[in-house]
Amino acid sequence: MTVDEIGRIAKIAADLGIIKVKLTGGEPLVRKDIPEIIKEISSTPGLSDLSMTTNGALLAPMAQELHTRGLKRVNISLPTLNAEVYRKLTGGRIEEVLSGVEAAVNVGFDPVKLNMLILKCVNDYEFPVMLRFAAEVGAILQLIELEPINVDNGYYVANHKALEEYESVLSQKAVMIETREFMQNRRIYHLPDVRVEVIHPTENAEFCRNCTRLRVTSDGRLKPCLMRNDNLVDILTPMRNGATDDEIAELFKLANQNREPHGNIK
Repeated sequence: MTVDEIGRIAKIAADLGIIKVKLTGGEPLVRKDIPEIIKEISSTPGLSDLSMTTNGALLAPMAQELHTRGLKRVNISLPTLNAEVYRKLTGGRIEEVLSGVEAAVNVGFDPVKLNMLILKCVNDYEFPVMLRFAAEVGAILQLIELEPINVDNGYYVANHKALEEYESVLSQKAVMIETREFMQNRRIYHLPDVRVEVIHPTENAEFCRNCTRLRVTSDGRLKPCLMRNDNLVDILTPMRNGATDDEIAELFKLANQNREPHGNIK
């Protein structure tokens, strides 16, 4: 999609009452026109929030420009602080990501969240280290449980670790525990010097019941359900064939009607 097409989609979404946009991937920072995309979306009347999920490797030299153009907050994937473990998991250099985290905090993204996917016997022992790091840099730590989605069963069995033991520790340390009602009752643990969010797997009826998100794929299709690919609605083809904003808005409504609770999926 071009910058103008993305901007038009954002405008139609805002006209329908959508107020928040998050850029995800893949990796959104690999697009050379990402500053223009952010400027286009952030200037849309009615939108109150524009955020991004990134691996952080390309963030440091771009952070100030992205913030200036309207990006408000970022989630940075950081499964470990061990350079060798990071290289084995991602093939990347952790130094680049840590520079991205520092830059994100310094330019004023608020909040900066660190996404730590917990993997058994790989990085699970680093929980205390990540807690201290998040507190030191002024970020929120998000603990994410591995899901049996897009991974083979052998990998899931070998690497999955439930997060209850972490929540037990956090409950003892927390000065306040908050529940995000419309985010699957996700718990936020307010420790004296850091906040921690715990994210459990989403393939359940509770997730579907509280879901208010509508995704747009990179090839211009509306995806109403995270775990399904059989109910997508193409909006890019009609747009390029001359469809009006009102006609595209009707496709948004169709996609929303295509939502189906997890328990009904065959």
